[in-house]
Amino acid sequence: MLDQLAPRPGARQKRKRAARGSGSGLQKTAGRGGKGQGKNSRGNETPNYFEGGQMPLVRRLPKRGFTNVHRRDYEIVNVGDLERFGANAEIDLAALAAKGLVRRSATRVKLLGEGDAPQGAKIRVHKASESAVAKVQGAGGSVELLA
Repeated sequence: MLDQLAPRPGARQKRKRAARGSGSGLQKTAGRGGKGQGKNSRGNETPNYFEGGQMPLVRRLPKRGFTNVHRRDYEIVNVGDLERFGANAEIDLAALAAKGLVRRSATRVKLLGEGDAPQGAKIRVHKASESAVAKVQGAGGSVELLA
């Protein structure tokens, strides 16, 4: 039974081999039309944003805003997310990454105060909101800010 399984007729077509003579159906210009910019070697076609020499849209639109080169990105962790560590846990960047709360590539972490803090947790992060620090200290823990 299994040896009789096959794709439906017409489901698998042979690849067209261009420029292989008149019997191939793609002789002479090989399906690329007559004269023009894209007639020669593959890979030299015009890019998708090319508009035929007209000033491209990306250059016609005004530039806005700027990129702050001194910006520091922070990964966000809420106090409620730390429940999975349990009571009296020591929580640092490696522990957060191990539990999947931050990416390993995260260089800086900020603690926010949403949720309930675990009992007696010692937390080391780069930044923390006032509400997060208050919740952790209220639960008998401490927050240490890294440089």
